[in-house]
Amino acid sequence: MNDTIAAIATAQGVGGVAVVRVSGEKALETVCRYFNAGKTLSVRHATYGTFRDGEKSVDDVVVTYYKAPNSYTGEDVVEISCHGSSYIQREILKVLIDNGCRMAERGEFTKRAFLNGKMDLAQAEAVADLIGAKGKAAHRIAMAQMKGNVSERLRELRSKLVELAALVELELDFSDHEDVVFADREKLGETAEAIKHEIERLRRSFSQGNAIKNGIPVAIVGEPNVGKSTLINRLVGDDCAIVSDIAGTTRDTIEREVDIDGVMFRFVDTAGIRESDDQIERLGIERSRRAIEKAKVVVLLTEKGVKGDIVGELRDGQKLIVCENKTDVGRCSGKFLGISALTGDNVDELKHRIYEAGVGDEMEDVTITNARHYEALGRGLEDIVRVIDGLNSGVETDLVAEDLRGCLFHLGEICGDEVTADEVLGTIFERFCIGK
Repeated sequence: MNDTIAAIATAQGVGGVAVVRVSGEKALETVCRYFNAGKTLSVRHATYGTFRDGEKSVDDVVVTYYKAPNSYTGEDVVEISCHGSSYIQREILKVLIDNGCRMAERGEFTKRAFLNGKMDLAQAEAVADLIGAKGKAAHRIAMAQMKGNVSERLRELRSKLVELAALVELELDFSDHEDVVFADREKLGETAEAIKHEIERLRRSFSQGNAIKNGIPVAIVGEPNVGKSTLINRLVGDDCAIVSDIAGTTRDTIEREVDIDGVMFRFVDTAGIRESDDQIERLGIERSRRAIEKAKVVVLLTEKGVKGDIVGELRDGQKLIVCENKTDVGRCSGKFLGISALTGDNVDELKHRIYEAGVGDEMEDVTITNARHYEALGRGLEDIVRVIDGLNSGVETDLVAEDLRGCLFHLGEICGDEVTADEVLGTIFERFCIGK
């Protein structure tokens, strides 16, 4: 990490202002070589001047200097704010690269922040989630993770595990002294049970957290010509789906995102489900059934109170909302929620019910959204279950201690305490954008 890296930190394209970020021990020296402000750069003060390439003026810019260790990466960081021209951005970056800087890899600024102890791995991963947040709820979860709520909870768990492991290890060290008793195995088991319940609670939060992060999937299903495409157009506010009186018009699934009260939902308009000899329509119906299997919420659209057996058996956690469409022409029996996809009558109530079905009760104070964290918690859960079984059945102390160490290791993976391999870190940071 001795080299100095540079990258364009703002999104690609033309804008009013762009930022070129430089980090490393020679960041200040390199930028100052081409920045003419008539005065010395002050720490954390924006300085106006001209960025030059030899005799050529590239742009009038504003430069901000963050001195190590009080910067995002923990190194000297210099940010050059220039006009948003793609040409200007490229020229500034070219000058820096040609004169000692290296082009930053994806997520390398955040990776350096992790390696320099500015944040742990869970917080670093939350940076990418914050950038990609599409709704208020996803933003709130990412912000909480970036501020360390997941890390803090895991530190509490690991602290309890360390205490438990210390008692078990001590018993192991003095196993030859039969008259020495360090801890009641029953009490150790109670502590392990409490740790197990907390790990389970964190793992359960992943289902909701991951759905909110990526958009809660909602399948709109029903027989042909009941108004599914009209409904999704109404929900989206756009004519994304073709509407026709001809049954079977929708032959494939159409997916669109809708923000409901700060939570992103992914609505899927499916092909009408019925018996058909048309090979293309049958393929569409098969895709509809797969969309139902993946959905967290299934909206069954029907007419005149006829529900039918279209959806089949729902898996655990799935919610079904049955709607009677076309209240505008009096085709509703009143047995289910009546709406008009055409006029919008009662569609707001449908949105409310979709939100309740998708989000449910209030979110946990600590929510897991990362599949890597979920997997590590799963491995830690297996270890602590073996610890409990061992304590209850009188298994040798050294085997119990080994499982405790395994649980500590897997929880440590989440925050990066047990992650050192470059290939692991590379996999984690490769989904970041360049410049972050």
